[in-house]
Amino acid sequence: MEIRQYGRSVPGTSLVAEPPPPRRTRRWLRRVLVTACVCGVAAGAALMLPQAEPHRRAAPPAPGPEARARLQARTLAAVTSGLPAGLPELAALIGQQESRVRAQPRDARAWAVLGSAYLEQGRHSADAANFPKAERALRTSLEVRGTGNAEALGGLAALANARRDFPSAKRYGEQALKLAPKRWTSYPALIDAYTGLGDYKAARGALDKLTALRTGAAERPAVMARASAVYRDRGWREDAVAQLTDAAAAARTPAEQAAYLTGVGQLAWERGDREDALRHFRAAVRLDPDQRAALAGQGRALAALGRTDEAVAAYRTALAKHADPQVTLELGELYESQGQFEAAREQYGLLRERVRQAVAGGVDEELLIGQFEADHGDPQDAVARLEEEWERQPGIEVADALAWALHRDGDDEEALDYATIATDKTKGGGVRSALYVFHRGMIERELELNGPARRHLEEALRINPYFSPMRVSAAQSALRELAEEPEEPLPADLS
Repeated sequence: MEIRQYGRSVPGTSLVAEPPPPRRTRRWLRRVLVTACVCGVAAGAALMLPQAEPHRRAAPPAPGPEARARLQARTLAAVTSGLPAGLPELAALIGQQESRVRAQPRDARAWAVLGSAYLEQGRHSADAANFPKAERALRTSLEVRGTGNAEALGGLAALANARRDFPSAKRYGEQALKLAPKRWTSYPALIDAYTGLGDYKAARGALDKLTALRTGAAERPAVMARASAVYRDRGWREDAVAQLTDAAAAARTPAEQAAYLTGVGQLAWERGDREDALRHFRAAVRLDPDQRAALAGQGRALAALGRTDEAVAAYRTALAKHADPQVTLELGELYESQGQFEAAREQYGLLRERVRQAVAGGVDEELLIGQFEADHGDPQDAVARLEEEWERQPGIEVADALAWALHRDGDDEEALDYATIATDKTKGGGVRSALYVFHRGMIERELELNGPARRHLEEALRINPYFSPMRVSAAQSALRELAEEPEEPLPADLS
């Protein structure tokens, strides 16, 4: 009997979803998967388009000609600039561009716009099935116009970021920047790629160049949002909030404003302000009912407020719209924290299936799989996956996840090295994460470094006292145990 787990074929397994084998012994499987996910591009490009494929959400009733023209122009501008756009508007633009490339298959810009629209639709809906279509369209644009196609290269960089393939995003982004150094849209994807690779100096340098460019009023909110992300990674919370708040105020479409309000809500959540986070998430959903990060954010904030039934309902609403693997994991852990273990197992089973679907769309889900396996499956498998991920793209998220996986696998000495990278401002980006500090404190506790453990666990609860329904109680319990232990004796020469 053979089933597929996380997109890999695993012989000799039962129908029960078990953790996949460690990749130390099956590295060839990754190469097979990557090869399988590479899409063919050129010949017969027009034939690869879906024929009368229904979109997931029907476009709203058609407005008048002038209003329709304005809406189409705004959506086109948003997609070509990498700005948020609503799903109904994206569906309309995709239909328009599909018709255009069928009629004019040598129109390189139309292919690039179509690819970027597929990409945004996939990101907005958490449906990775859009990503191969985006790649085919963007590569067709490159083939049609082989040189000087910064727009298609920028789209490929953004697509690689969406797939968590930061080395490819860096390569495409730098090619696009070389072709168009004055084009502001060349920079955001590069900033994301540098961040994913743990190169925070390069990310800050790219931001400096971006902010030095002259951008119009329509583009300025996106630049402020990018600056907010970099400031957040440096630990400058107030500056990050100010940039996103200004971006939301200056946004020109409901979808764009909803995206920035969601960011403000996430920053409020990270500092433990549950009410403020919920207020911003709800405002975002009112503007854009498909804003998936805000839908899930409501569940997170409601759980922290102790309104568990409402939190579950919010999470389920989010997942009914967008089958996001990360949100599926959050709901499973909420169930587990409430002792609803059967409901949690159901979510973890769904997580595996949704990860397989994402992997089929070319997404690198090794980080999420590693995080899940460390806490709910096979820590050894988590270590194997995350060690490879760290070699390929050593960002702070990976450092933290690898630290925790090593701890769960019993290697606390090495775990502390990675936990230090994830939490030390001199070695990382400086982001203030309650989860990262909690992990470091628990690792230090296991190593009997009681003083540092106490400091870091207390810091985690100061940063956000509600950061996880499962882990807050563990931090509190560990602190109680540390308080009961005698103080460490002073060295003999100081006593």
